[in-house]
This record gives sequence, structure tokens and C-alpha cells, in this order.
Amino acid sequence: MNKITQLFNIKYPIVQGGMIWNSGYKLASAVSNAGGLGLIGAGSMYPEVLREHIQKCKKATDKPFGVNIPMLYPNIEEIMNIVVEEGVKIVFTSAGNPKAWTSFLKSKGITVVHVVSSSIFALKAQEAGVDAIVAEGFEAGGHNGREETTTLTLIPMVKEKIQIPIIAAGGIATGRGMLATMILGADGVQVGSRFAASTESSSHHNFKQKIVDIKEGDTQLTLKELAPVRLIKNKFYEDVQDLYKKCPSKEDLVQLLGRARAKKGMFEGDLEEGELEIGQIAGLIHEILPVEKIINEMIADFEAAYQEKSKFEF
Repeated sequence: MNKITQLFNIKYPIVQGGMIWNSGYKLASAVSNAGGLGLIGAGSMYPEVLREHIQKCKKATDKPFGVNIPMLYPNIEEIMNIVVEEGVKIVFTSAGNPKAWTSFLKSKGITVVHVVSSSIFALKAQEAGVDAIVAEGFEAGGHNGREETTTLTLIPMVKEKIQIPIIAAGGIATGRGMLATMILGADGVQVGSRFAASTESSSHHNFKQKIVDIKEGDTQLTLKELAPVRLIKNKFYEDVQDLYKKCPSKEDLVQLLGRARAKKGMFEGDLEEGELEIGQIAGLIHEILPVEKIINEMIADFEAAYQEKSKFEF
């Protein structure tokens, strides 16, 4: 057992990212049943919808699972109370100050993990009393850090600064990627894009197929003035780039973004007008697979890479 399997009482140190419009109870329970830690993504759920997914997840798995909560969302107090009322034991927080809710959650006996994009924020999370951190590199899909620090450099920099366990995220979809980040100092990995293209992901089939189809260089980080986000280059992305040529104000960008753009793309399958959030590693994802097969392949790949390490001896 390593620090992450011990902390969450799971078989493999693999955490499924709590991605909006992808991470319903079917995905979370499938990951937990296959030996990882499944996370329900609260970011795209109204409070009562979240409650329903937690209740269904409890019926679908007897293994540990958690909830990912972006703290910039409205109804945050209601969401935190639902998590406590439903007996959730693990919460991942992101997009906000870890001091805001860590002590409240810990007082309820909940294990707390915070997502960071820099060693400065990692230190702040450690000081706030979290049990572990997710250090997410620039390669990741969805909302991202402004620093553009890659996973390869972020993990050792964070490792140098903090004592609590580190979960690496951003650009990890294979066992070899998992081994590489663990050699750099991570205790486990968080995987998003690979699970977005799974049978059990709650996103639209059009979006899953698009993940499989895209190639290296087909994603880009944009909208830094609002909140940096990595998107697939589609019509909506091109509209954003055209607007940038006119030196837009923040309000202009907000107006173009509009409402429910991510839902339109990932959940409803509009590949032109929707916001399609995915990581750079999508270029290595070639088919939609069941979660159990994804995890089994990752572990087999990890073990094969580990066995090959002797070829690097000098």
C-alpha cells in the first residue's frame, strides 16, 4: 500500500477526475468498483441532482468514492451540507481558497484533497490542513492554472515544498505516464480525459467520439481573462480567437461565452457551438472503452514499464 491507496482505502493509486458533464454516479461507481477512486463532479449539478447521484453511487458501489466541488460555484453552502448529510467520506475541492471549507469538512470526519496548479498554492493547501493535494499541470483539460507549468516540472517543484501526499494530474492516460509522475515524486495520479472517453462517462457520445478523433495539437488553453480553460479547436474556439483580434473587454468575452456552453458541447453533443474541454493527452486516446478495461490496461502498462526499468541502467 502506498500513501494514496492507504488514505482512500483503494486498490490502485488512480483517482478519476471530477469532470463537469462527464462524472456522474455511473462513472464514479465504475472507477471505484475497478479499484480506483471515483469522483462525482458536483460542478455541473444542481444541489438536489448531486444528492441523487450520491445516493445512486452508494447503491452502485460498496467501495470508497468522493465528490469534487469547485468552490466558485453558487449554492456552495447547500452543496457542502448535502455532502455531510449523505455521509460522503472524501471531498476534492478546487477553484477557491482551501481555508474556506477544509476545517468544516474535517470536523465532519471527511478526508479533504485540494487541487492546485503551483507549489505556492500547494503550500497554502497544506497550511489549510488538507490531507493531500492534486498538482495539475498545464496539459490538463478544462479549467487550468494561469502559470502554464507542465506536469513534468510541477510535480518535483511541489514535492520539494510539501510533506503531504501528492496526486499528479494533467497528461496522464497510460500506466507509463503514471509511473513517470510517481518517479518524479507523486504518490498517485488523477486521470480525467481517458475516463471522459469511457462507456460509463455521462457525456454525449458525439463528445466521446471527438476525443478519440482529435490529434496532437488539437487543443488550446484560452479565455485566460475569465478562467483559463483547455478546449478542443472547434467553431466556438475559433469564434473566441476571432474576438481576440478585436481586443475584446472581459464583458465581450463573457457575452460570447454565454450560458451553458459546456453543457451544450459535452452533454448535449453540439460539436460546433459547444465548449469541448479535454486534455492534450487526448491524442493518445484511440477508443471508447469500459472503465474496468481502462484501469486494467493502465495497471498492466505500469507494471510492464516498471519491469523494463533495467534497460536504463548505465
